[in-house]
Amino acid sequence: MKKSSTQSLTYSAILIALGILIPMIMPVRIILGPATYTLASHVPIFLAMFISPGVAALVALGTAFGFFLTSTFVVALRALSHIVFAVLGAWYLSRHPEIVSHPRRFMKFNIAIGVIHATCETLVVTIVMFTGQIEPMGIWAMILLLGVGGFVHSLVDGTIAYTVSQQIGVRFKFPVYLKAQRKDLKS
Repeated sequence: MKKSSTQSLTYSAILIALGILIPMIMPVRIILGPATYTLASHVPIFLAMFISPGVAALVALGTAFGFFLTSTFVVALRALSHIVFAVLGAWYLSRHPEIVSHPRRFMKFNIAIGVIHATCETLVVTIVMFTGQIEPMGIWAMILLLGVGGFVHSLVDGTIAYTVSQQIGVRFKFPVYLKAQRKDLKS
């Protein structure tokens, strides 16, 4: 087995474990119907985005599996929708690693990911609501709770992950950080 595949598998396992553990032990948690907000619950997925699209997909799937075991069906489906923003974000970062070297560029990236994240979660809850699996809620309540609330939650967790990765990205050999470092040296 190649070193990089062993490393990716190790990162995936650690981040999946963190992604399952954080919602179980984090004291800051808000539950409002199908909308749940647990501080730092998306951080492992965001960290996986700095590694590769494959690792991001595995971490999103692994954490979703954890939610299927420990949470309601709709919350688990929302977690499963994270694969969309995780893979898209990781793909974009792998092609534009210089983003991590510029906080303003990362904030723009984080905003775009937040929009994708909140949109996917809102769509999932809308579909589940229309199938009769959960109590209907007003469109404005859904937009406010899932759309705006999910967007803000994504921004907070993305910022936490960026702050952590700024400290460990090169040391732990996250590919996006190594590529960004090489580009910075060429400049």
